[in-house]
Amino acid sequence: MITEPYHIPALLYESIDGLNIRPDGVYVDVTFGGGGHSREILKRLGKNGKLLAFDQDDDAYQNNIPDPRFTFVKSNFRFLKNFLRYHHIDEVDGILADLGVSSHHFDDPDRGFSFRLPGDLDMRMNRLARRSAADMLNEYPVEKLSDIFFFYGELKSARKIATTVSAYRQSKKIDSVSDFLEIMKPFTSREKENKTLAQAFQALRIEVNDELKALEEMLEQGLEMLKPGGRFSVISYHSLEDRLVKNFFKTGNFGGNIVQDFYGNIETPFELINRKVIVPTEEEQVDNPRSRSAKLRIAEKKYHATR
Repeated sequence: MITEPYHIPALLYESIDGLNIRPDGVYVDVTFGGGGHSREILKRLGKNGKLLAFDQDDDAYQNNIPDPRFTFVKSNFRFLKNFLRYHHIDEVDGILADLGVSSHHFDDPDRGFSFRLPGDLDMRMNRLARRSAADMLNEYPVEKLSDIFFFYGELKSARKIATTVSAYRQSKKIDSVSDFLEIMKPFTSREKENKTLAQAFQALRIEVNDELKALEEMLEQGLEMLKPGGRFSVISYHSLEDRLVKNFFKTGNFGGNIVQDFYGNIETPFELINRKVIVPTEEEQVDNPRSRSAKLRIAEKKYHATR
């Protein structure tokens, strides 16, 4: 068991309140991490309630909860439907997702998620995954790297960064956070250094873990597995994630393409519980600075859901 705080959950009560928990219901926490959200869900479940929690990281398993109502699933949440069926669950009452990277990962120099800590440039959520961030930088062609930095990092200098990566690796293999920081020097100003590096590291992390595609798969499977009246409660931390969640909840598709019925009503499988995104209070942002970018969206599956 990890004794130091693994991760301080953002929007804890708001996200759990949003699930409208039934004491005998079946719930899923697809991003277990330090278990903060799962423990709060268990507090609200009765003796016949069930909670399954997904996490692909070995470190998260050390936070496993000894409770007969709780089942830990060591897997990426993109396999949500398969594992629910494996555990003989055909439908659930609610799904919670706290996307992004845990504080534990950011603070571990061996994982390479933070540009503030020296270490290997890894970034794999699942350490058994084949390709690390360093492998990607050493192997990907310039065009693919450019697309990653542009679309996932929203960096205007994406093409120049990719070209600099290619030139750098001709003389020295890229292994560490320090190597990548050296590559990024020409593209960071004093005023925007942290923002630019955060965008670049975000781009690498999303690609390494296939995060956006995995999120789409989880949301689609979650809709299928939710009971009518069941709820999704999703916390995102950057615009790319939030856009997917917002579009899916509003329109039932990831492009945000609106389909209307004969009467002009938007055809969507969800009813929005909060039409305005929920963000942390000023007090929470002071207590937990990493919550500052958190956005919570909650949606309920309609009783006559259409796709």
